[in-house]
Amino acid sequence: MTIRIRQLGTALVLAFSMAGTAQAQQEEPKTLLGKKMAAMNTAFKAVGRQVEDPAKNASTLEQIAIIETNAKASLTLEPEKKAKVPTGEQAKFVSDYQAEMKQLLATVEKLKAAVKAGNNAEAVKIVDDMKAAQRQGHREFRLRKAGAPPV
Repeated sequence: MTIRIRQLGTALVLAFSMAGTAQAQQEEPKTLLGKKMAAMNTAFKAVGRQVEDPAKNASTLEQIAIIETNAKASLTLEPEKKAKVPTGEQAKFVSDYQAEMKQLLATVEKLKAAVKAGNNAEAVKIVDDMKAAQRQGHREFRLRKAGAPPV
């Protein structure tokens, strides 16, 4: 019985210590670009969960509008990772980032058109393509935080 209580106590201590670490990571200050990207990510997750359901197209369009607004705002900002890129390559890095954001906006337009037309099967394919592009874009342009798992 005392062994189980010790195990439970140990498990609780570990759980609380991990929760504190996760909370500290979430509370660290974000750049303006980080805030825009977080808003897009939240909306994108909502789109991914509901894009298959035609009954939720109105809500999906609202989330797509959030993605579009934040993507347009992000187009004028520069990734934090730029500071880690050699000075001679920074202009190309920012140019590549802006090209990726323009590509995202074009894809968002396709997604919006598919949802408006009620073509949810096509919208699902577009969302899947966007997920792959997101992973690739984060590999290239996102500054990896210490202790973060690889993207």
